Amino acid sequence: MIRSLPLAAPLTAILLAAAASATAAPFDVVIANGRVIDGSGSPWYAADVGISGGRIVAIGRLGGAPARRRIDAAGRIVAPGFIDMLGQSELTILVDPRLPSKIYQGITTEITGEGNSPAPLAGHYRAELQPTLDHLGLRADWTDFAGYFGRLERQGIGINLAAYVGATTVRGIVIGGDNRAPSTDELDRMRALVREAMEQGAMGVSTSLEYAPAPYATTEELVALAREAAPYGGIYATHMRSEGDAIDAALEETFRIGREAGIPVEIWHLKVAGRGNWGRMGDIVARINAARAAGVDVAADTYAYTAWFNDMSAFVPPWAHDGGTARLLERLRDPATRARIRTDMLTPSTAWDNEWSEIDGPQAILVGVVSNPALKPLQGKTIQQIATARGADPLETLLDVLLEDGAQTGCAVFGMNEADVALALVQPWTAVNNDSSGTSTEGVLGEEHPHPRAFGTFPRILRKYVREEHRLTLEDAIRKFSALPAARMRLADRGLVKLGLWADLVVFDPEKISDRATFADPNQLSSGMDWVLVNGVPVIADGKMTGARPGKVLRGPGFRAPAAR
Repeated sequence: MIRSLPLAAPLTAILLAAAASATAAPFDVVIANGRVIDGSGSPWYAADVGISGGRIVAIGRLGGAPARRRIDAAGRIVAPGFIDMLGQSELTILVDPRLPSKIYQGITTEITGEGNSPAPLAGHYRAELQPTLDHLGLRADWTDFAGYFGRLERQGIGINLAAYVGATTVRGIVIGGDNRAPSTDELDRMRALVREAMEQGAMGVSTSLEYAPAPYATTEELVALAREAAPYGGIYATHMRSEGDAIDAALEETFRIGREAGIPVEIWHLKVAGRGNWGRMGDIVARINAARAAGVDVAADTYAYTAWFNDMSAFVPPWAHDGGTARLLERLRDPATRARIRTDMLTPSTAWDNEWSEIDGPQAILVGVVSNPALKPLQGKTIQQIATARGADPLETLLDVLLEDGAQTGCAVFGMNEADVALALVQPWTAVNNDSSGTSTEGVLGEEHPHPRAFGTFPRILRKYVREEHRLTLEDAIRKFSALPAARMRLADRGLVKLGLWADLVVFDPEKISDRATFADPNQLSSGMDWVLVNGVPVIADGKMTGARPGKVLRGPGFRAPAAR
């Protein structure tokens, strides 16, 4: 049976050789009669795909080949599994390892770790994470990436997972939540944590510079951390310091980190936030293109909705977070300090990403996930609705909800323009992310009210931007979902329908694939994925979840296996 062929082999040679090999031994799986979109952006072609040992070992006419399982893909697309460039499932994958919200979208690989990462885990950072662990019913029995990845491998996971090490995480471990610069010794310790994470398999270093304590880091501190990841083949991925009024300065900082650290840059969930910035995406695209032309290896991704989702505490200015969550709550209880917080929120500023000044009003803030069970009735309601029901001022209501929920509330915020969203999506260097943790319609996860992107991002793009609006061809959308992110993340053995690569594959009817999740009713699985295979094993078969956990931990290029004992 064919295991490899020269990369330059013509397609006809591959087809003939694959067909000739079909009698050598039974395939584990043959996907027959499909239209193959290989992920490269090339037009579809008709072929069967043979899988053995989790890998693609034949592409051609395999009608007479013996197979333990044969999937008839007539009238349907066979494509590489989708890669979620920012998935956020590092903890929820421990709650429901099948990740139904992901696999029903066709997602077979996720990259996670937005500024905060699952490891290393110690000190102040661990204490700040504890309320989330408690909410999910989890016990963290790891302290580093080796331990975290080991736990995933012991329990089994439904998709492949890779992770960044978060700059906020290492800062929290070494400095805590204080608004100050690290000493020389502290910065050395932070750099050492990044190196250790890279050697244990992290994909790079990441930031989420809107969320305290991340804004306390200077550009120089971030360059220093990114420089540690660069020699290991890492990437610097960022939720930029501003996506609104100060986005120009945030872009320049991002480009500078890439240049000075000598590292590729990924801009997460590219957007322009706030009505005053609507229509500026063309300028942002031009600036990114200019940086690329000047040699900065910068690209981006998007989830293609007009509302974002984040911690509601992000509405509070960064200075009020100094010292961590406990100090924030103290300040919200103190009338004088609370009045200062209110004044800052009502004052437009480019010194911090003031979301309150970027939106049309409290009706644009939808409460999604709460930690306090008594607040569950607020999920799915806007701050305006809650304020009206309470007979209270909307801004004070937002601060009250934060206080009542221990500053653990998540919310959707409607602050983007559809034309900007679409323009970002169609750029040739833009991939796709969910920017939401994998979730379920069952158990503790099913009790939450997430952004609909958690369930619907990839099928929504296929329905809205490919099938209905024709902004993307099907082939280009698949490229954005597979080969483009695989190349970006240096996943050389995934992202294409190609001999020798891991068989992460999806089978679907492009006329039927669709999202079902809405802001009013987000907990709805997408429809239309007939088959999803992860490493050659079906996790969805005939449209139904199998419960299989064939996913792999994907370690970065700097991974150094521990010495054998």
